[in-house]
Amino acid sequence: MTENTGIVLEGGGFRAIFVAAALEVFHRHHLFFPYAMGVSAGAAYGVSYVSRQQGRNLETNKYINDKRYCGIKHLLKNGDYFNWNFIYKQIPEMLLPLDYNELKNSSTRFYVALTHCETAQTVYLNANTNLPERLCALLSATSSLPFISKIKKIDEQPYLDGGISNAIPIEHGFENGCQKLVVVLTRPKEYRKEEDSKTTNQLYKVFYRKYPELFKLMHERASRYNKKLTEIEKLTDEGKIFIVRPNEHIPIGRLENNPDALQKVYFDAISEIEQCIIPQLKQWLQK
Repeated sequence: MTENTGIVLEGGGFRAIFVAAALEVFHRHHLFFPYAMGVSAGAAYGVSYVSRQQGRNLETNKYINDKRYCGIKHLLKNGDYFNWNFIYKQIPEMLLPLDYNELKNSSTRFYVALTHCETAQTVYLNANTNLPERLCALLSATSSLPFISKIKKIDEQPYLDGGISNAIPIEHGFENGCQKLVVVLTRPKEYRKEEDSKTTNQLYKVFYRKYPELFKLMHERASRYNKKLTEIEKLTDEGKIFIVRPNEHIPIGRLENNPDALQKVYFDAISEIEQCIIPQLKQWLQK
């Protein structure tokens, strides 16, 4: 039923708890796809789906208000608001073990999207790895938001959050054999991204003056995102894409780290997806 179908997971910081809920429902219904693409927090939640560890994403929720997880002190000390070593190494290696071998050998080909700082192009790297250091590097890079994260180096190349260049990277799936895609978004249908303020654009120019192509990309980010939404809607009408997204605005921010608030969104989303989306998705997959 899922042959030649892939899944694309949007980010959005802690708002991506909706992605975690969708993946939990897919686990329950044994909906596993041969291809998966994750961006930012979408990639982080995608790991447990690809390693087939049902319930693990919710378990990670209990650590998000741990002082080791994120905060201004980490930003001032290390240049990163999020403590990537704790999030992507200590948690999966010691506190909530990730099955790295299953991740590597999974029947789902798993990729993460990153933004190359010099070329401003989207780079797609394979994340089916059993090497903790490699996975930590990939997830840290795709999650590194402007201003609150340092530029990350992978294979000597500089990267930031994949969502800067391509928040919903559907192209890679179609180019790699997928005939259809399930796209999990974290905003309701009516959402459109607003242009950044002049102040924000000036800050981009100052912070990333060594990367003129990256600054240009950031300046165009809203228009590019909104154009992609229009493209996805068209492909949905053509039957090539099935969208899973919240019906209403998710009442948590990108940097929200209240476990109770996220857990409520998680279970509300599971109920919504089970009742309203899964029956339609299964019917679509059989076409």
